[in-house]
Amino acid sequence: MKDLIENEYAKFWTEKDILYFVYKKGISIDLSAAMKVVEDRLLLQQGKAFLIFCDMRGVKSVNKSARDYLAIEGSVLIKAVALLVNNPLTNTISGFYIKTSNPAITTQVFTKEEEALEFLNNLNSE
Repeated sequence: MKDLIENEYAKFWTEKDILYFVYKKGISIDLSAAMKVVEDRLLLQQGKAFLIFCDMRGVKSVNKSARDYLAIEGSVLIKAVALLVNNPLTNTISGFYIKTSNPAITTQVFTKEEEALEFLNNLNSE
């Protein structure tokens, strides 16, 4: 299994049954970007389901078609997602995504990395 994948939108790696997903600073996510990050994430996972730590602090915007894609096709091989945000804009984007796209898997938004990882580690121990 590959240890790290990086593309123009994000960097992905796995550590202790958690897949870390960090978007690059200033990124706007449209459908083609969403498809690329899902494709690369699935390549890294190689058929194994993971808990996902998704750092969205660099995200500037996510359009509706990207949100819809991530909520359905983007949920493949994901056990749960912790979204890390750091400002009102990414918090609003994340909350809007959860409310309108209704992702198929458990998704929670956090402003502190420690709390996000605690949430995932608690799920991992169940």
